[in-house]
Amino acid sequence: MSFGRENHPELRDAVRALCAQFDSAYWQGIDEKRAYPEKFVDALTKAGWMSALIPEEYGGSGLSLTAATVIMEEVTRSGGNAGCCHGQMYNMNTLLRHGSEAQKRKYLPKIAAGELRLQAMGVTEPGAGTDTTKIKTVAVRKGDRYVVNGQKVWTSRLQHSELMILLARTTPLNEVKRKSEGMSIFLVEAKSKGLDVRPIRNMVNHETNQVFIDNLEIPAENLIGEEGKGFRYILDGLNAERILIAAECIGDGYWFTEKATKYANERVVFDRPIGQNQGVQFPIARAYAQMRAAELMVGAAAALYEAGRECGAEANMAKLLAADASWAAADMCLQTHGGFGFAEEFDVERKFRETRLYQTAPISTNLILSYLAEHVLGLPRSY
Repeated sequence: MSFGRENHPELRDAVRALCAQFDSAYWQGIDEKRAYPEKFVDALTKAGWMSALIPEEYGGSGLSLTAATVIMEEVTRSGGNAGCCHGQMYNMNTLLRHGSEAQKRKYLPKIAAGELRLQAMGVTEPGAGTDTTKIKTVAVRKGDRYVVNGQKVWTSRLQHSELMILLARTTPLNEVKRKSEGMSIFLVEAKSKGLDVRPIRNMVNHETNQVFIDNLEIPAENLIGEEGKGFRYILDGLNAERILIAAECIGDGYWFTEKATKYANERVVFDRPIGQNQGVQFPIARAYAQMRAAELMVGAAAALYEAGRECGAEANMAKLLAADASWAAADMCLQTHGGFGFAEEFDVERKFRETRLYQTAPISTNLILSYLAEHVLGLPRSY
């Protein structure tokens, strides 16, 4: 398997050409206004990149996960923020993998065409966090519909979506044999009566929200898959999510090392470019090496996923290594620029903030380490 610029070169060139229309000034303006990059997301959608993983029979591009990683990588490598739209690429996997044929025929073509956005997922709750089995949101069957009450937090991109995947408990925790049982997933219209959406201001320009759910009525036909198996369905899509976000981090790593290298070659102090000093060279070279190593793990995880093989460990390691590499590259790039790294016009500080998110979301690096320790190395469960 080839990596870097040799991996899907024509696809890379096409995505990069589109992204070139949205330069640093565009992203800085969006960040300053705390706005949503509608024009950018619309351009990606119209070009077919957002429907990369939707099969052609449902109107999508029918590309592989590896091709999808290329798209996400090139968005961040160009200086963009893929977090504004990556949910549109992988959230529909839940519907694609576990929805009925009628549901897929109804929604996927419209998602592929950009008529509908499904880029929000209501899973996390204030009192549950990563311990998803402890969620308090409850869905009760009443005739031909479910009535839902509860609260969600960190529900991203909901204000710019028509649809949301919602996880709720349909069987009380004390009535199931395993705590992961008794939860179900539903497809919900974002503007439904009973949803009170309240934005959460945060350190990156990331549209995310608290959602208060009060007697929300969902047609029973919007249940995805079997009742009670929602937790397994959610987990099923996480490997693709982690691989794609790892690819975004690789793109960030390229952006930071390229930015730092250019500045180190041009910035002259004491009558010599600062890049001539090993104290400046070595951190850039190390960050580049770390990023390229992480890139190999991303490719390996994607290949396993495409082959239908177990890839939980590899997907988690890809996310861990890529997030660590992008964060190390961000710190290096800021340090290379010195005081100018803090100046908005250089755009380093924006990307610095954005890539820091992936130490924490969509799963923290510590939980990945716990997973590897327990499920790969056989150490005792730590939580």
